Amino acid sequence: MTEGTSISPVVHFGKPCVTGTRIPVEDVLELVRDGIAFSEIIKDYYPDLETDDIRACIQYAIDVAK
Repeated sequence: MTEGTSISPVVHFGKPCVTGTRIPVEDVLELVRDGIAFSEIIKDYYPDLETDDIRACIQYAIDVAK
């Protein structure tokens, strides 16, 4: 598991989430895919996130793709 992400069977049916939140990694990655700036993701969508959390989501996707 990538640092900054976690999986719990009782949170979002076991989907990977940003550690310490209920924010699914998938949702963050979709915003990144849509070209939304990290600062905008934090400001407009997930104010509880930090830039490093978004980077952790991207790293998680890279790790899965390996």
